[in-house]
Amino acid sequence: MTERKWERVPGFDFKDIIYEKRPGVARVIINRPEAYNAFTTSTQDELIKAFEDAASDATVGVVVFTGAGDKAFCTGGDAKEAKAGYRKGMLEKDLMVKTLLREMPKPVIAAVNGYAIGGGQVYQQICDLSIASENAIFGQAGPLVGSFDPGLGIIDLMMVVGEKRAREIWYLCRRYTAQEALEMGLVNRVVPADRLEEEVARWCDEILEKSPGAIAGIKACFNAATTYMRGIEAVSAQYLWKYYASEEAEHWKNTFWQKKKPDWQRFRRREMFPEVYEGDQKGDS
Repeated sequence: MTERKWERVPGFDFKDIIYEKRPGVARVIINRPEAYNAFTTSTQDELIKAFEDAASDATVGVVVFTGAGDKAFCTGGDAKEAKAGYRKGMLEKDLMVKTLLREMPKPVIAAVNGYAIGGGQVYQQICDLSIASENAIFGQAGPLVGSFDPGLGIIDLMMVVGEKRAREIWYLCRRYTAQEALEMGLVNRVVPADRLEEEVARWCDEILEKSPGAIAGIKACFNAATTYMRGIEAVSAQYLWKYYASEEAEHWKNTFWQKKKPDWQRFRRREMFPEVYEGDQKGDS
């Protein structure tokens, strides 16, 4: 196996992530363990810069994406930032991160250590490969917290685990063990926590023994099957942005910080989109 010594990449003043390289491999670590590696817009900015550098570095053949500590890979967007109000830049930056993970011409391996919830689950899901520790926990949280993923996080999940299971994951927001994730095809391998880094290194070394041009072409072929998602993402992002500006989203935010149970029943008729349901409302009058 190649040398395991990691070195910080010079020229980057990152605060939320750690960006390092060893021969042939770049590693990006969300370094917010105190927040279960939830990301903010600042974190996303740093992820974009690191992934852009790794994608363009001809000496890098594979990228590892993980979270600091053993509690969490990533738990999605930081709720404290959302408390201040959703900003459109959040969606744009999130899409850029996912696009880089998906389209850089080299494999990205998610090393899942602990919780991969919400946006964190989406990030690991759209990586090329995922290796999880036995203590990893997977699941969605969108409908629990008044949100959802516009595009890849839903459509790609359906392609990975099947439509019925994907709907279950999104509608019910249950938690799944690493073994359950393996059985449904959400990850490639599960290993003891103390062997996670070793196993990821082994997979990296195997990839580095292959033709980089062939690997890039194979990844492009896989991605060609999902190019139609671009239009879906654009439409879904508009819907999500409108949702964030709705009374329903504001209701969730207020009840969350007041530690109260939200009253979703009052929104069953989708009052935030009256023009869409106007015909239905007239029929009830």
